[in-house]
Amino acid sequence: MVKITIIGASGTIGKNVAFSLAKEDRIHEIVMFSRESSVERVKGEISDMYDALSADNIDIILTPTCDIRDIEGSAIVLITAGTPRKQGMTRLDLAIPNANLVVNYCRDIAKYAPDTIILIVTNPVDVMTTLALEASGFDKHRVIGLGNHLDSLRLKTIISKHFKINTGEIHTRVIGEHGDHMVPLLSSTTIGGLLLNYFVESSDLDVPTLVKALKTAGTNIISKKGATEYGPSYAIANLITTIVNDSRKILTVSTYLEGEVEGVYDVSLGVPVILSKNGIKTIVPLRMDDDERMEFFDAARAVKKCTQKVKKTLKE
Repeated sequence: MVKITIIGASGTIGKNVAFSLAKEDRIHEIVMFSRESSVERVKGEISDMYDALSADNIDIILTPTCDIRDIEGSAIVLITAGTPRKQGMTRLDLAIPNANLVVNYCRDIAKYAPDTIILIVTNPVDVMTTLALEASGFDKHRVIGLGNHLDSLRLKTIISKHFKINTGEIHTRVIGEHGDHMVPLLSSTTIGGLLLNYFVESSDLDVPTLVKALKTAGTNIISKKGATEYGPSYAIANLITTIVNDSRKILTVSTYLEGEVEGVYDVSLGVPVILSKNGIKTIVPLRMDDDERMEFFDAARAVKKCTQKVKKTLKE
C-alpha cells in the first residue's frame, strides 16, 4: 500500500488531486499538508471528502497536517504550493516568488522522505523542476515536473473537437516549456494511425489558429472562471497513478536534460518519458521537423535564462 503527500493541499488543485487519488485502490493514505493557518480548512475539506467517498465504500486515510515530519514514508510528494497564476500573468512571472518556497520544501523532503519521488506542479514548472532537483540532491529520475502533460491533453481535445473524432483515436504530444514556448509536435501527430498532415490536406484545419488556441488555453480558462482546476488536477492524478501502478506509460513531463534530446543540456523541459514505480525509467527518443527543432531550442534558451535569473535571487 502507498502513502502520498500533497504539499499545498488547501488550494484548489491540491484538494482536487486528493479527491481523485482517494479512489485509487493502491493508495492507503494521503497526507494533506498546508500552512498552519489553513489546517482547519483542510480538515473541513477532508470531512466533505469522507462523506462523498462513503457512497462508494472507499476506505482511505486522509491526514491533515502542518508538520512537515508527517511526510515520512511517502512514495510520492506532490508540491502544488505557491502563488497561483492570475489573469494577465505569465507562468514566468511567478518564478521568483515561488522559488524559495519550492527550494525550502525540497530540502525538507530530502531530510524527512529521502526515498520519495518529488512531483512539481508549482509554476513555472520547468524552472522549479531544476531548483527542486538541486535543492533535494536526488537523482533526476526522482524529480519530475508536470511539464507538458496537460498541454498534450489540451491539444488532443482541440484536434478531437475540430475533426469530431473520439479523443482515443488521436495521438499527439507537446514538448518544450509549459508556457509560451511550448512546442506541439504536429509533424508526428496521428489520427487513427494516419498522420495529421493527411487530414489537414482534406480539411479546413487552420494550424496557426490551432497552435494559438493551445497556447492560450489556460489563459482563456482563467479569464472566464479565475483559475484552471479540473484539467490540471486530472493530469496530476494521472501522473501519480501511472507511477503508483507501475503502468510504464509514455507521458510528457519536465525533466532535467543532459544532452538526451537534440543535445540540449543544463535545463528542465517537457519531453516524453516512460514512467514507472521508480519515477522516470527512460527518456523516449524524439523525431521533430526543422521548425519544431528550432522552437525546442528557443524553449531551452528561454527556460535556462529564467532559471539562471531565479537562482541569483535565492536566499541561502
